[in-house]
Amino acid sequence: MNLWQAILLAVVEGLTEFLPVSSTGHMIIVSHFLGISNDDFVKFFEVNIQFGAILSVLVLYRDRLLRSFSIYLKLMAAFVPTAILGLLLDDYVDSLLESVQVVAASLCLGGVVLLFVDKWFKNNKNTLEELTLGKAAAIGLFQSISMVPGVSRSAATIIGGQAQGLSKEQAAEFSFLLAVPTMAAASGLKLLKYKDQLLQASSDQWLLLAVGNIVAFVVAILAIKAFIGVLMRAGFRPFGYYRIAVGALLLLLPLLGVQLSL
Repeated sequence: MNLWQAILLAVVEGLTEFLPVSSTGHMIIVSHFLGISNDDFVKFFEVNIQFGAILSVLVLYRDRLLRSFSIYLKLMAAFVPTAILGLLLDDYVDSLLESVQVVAASLCLGGVVLLFVDKWFKNNKNTLEELTLGKAAAIGLFQSISMVPGVSRSAATIIGGQAQGLSKEQAAEFSFLLAVPTMAAASGLKLLKYKDQLLQASSDQWLLLAVGNIVAFVVAILAIKAFIGVLMRAGFRPFGYYRIAVGALLLLLPLLGVQLSL
């Protein structure tokens, strides 16, 4: 993997991590067409640059995190169900990750759901201050669905938040904040798996990791701001159609002789 490939992967990570479109499906397509080999360093790189994306949330929502202690309790209540199920189902989820068909089907199915979400929850007005610990835990159960590759953690948690009465904007904000402990824990576990790559990384690979995290950080900030704007103006339908298109593409390419791998 060269510098330009690393930058493009980081752009994809920053753009898709917090949007309800599934970063996994996009990584598959982009990695394939860039000709990036799926070796251990590439896997480590894709995990590591998530820290840049996490940092973007801490920067954008620092005021919320600094002024309210209760938000930490709610985030912990939402994180616990995912953490427990993640530890129990880690090996099974990894086996699903080997199937492009699972990712494609999840993208399409999730896209169909997003076409109707705005109608289901159009009257929601609750704020995060009104979110109880029990409802926060319920959002965590929704987030657990995103362990299935292609579902999208962002989509699952935003829908979960709206199912608990939150407005679109507040559900999206909670989704972004919940990404911090969730992604940090998941990335931390993966980094333990690839710790040898970190210890054996060359100076060139350290450069790729540094650039990747910086790019993912900057792009994620821009993506979050743009997403909120689109969400408030157009709702989820554009993302639903987009997911269906990407999922269909993943299903179509093998039929055309293009073999994708995870």
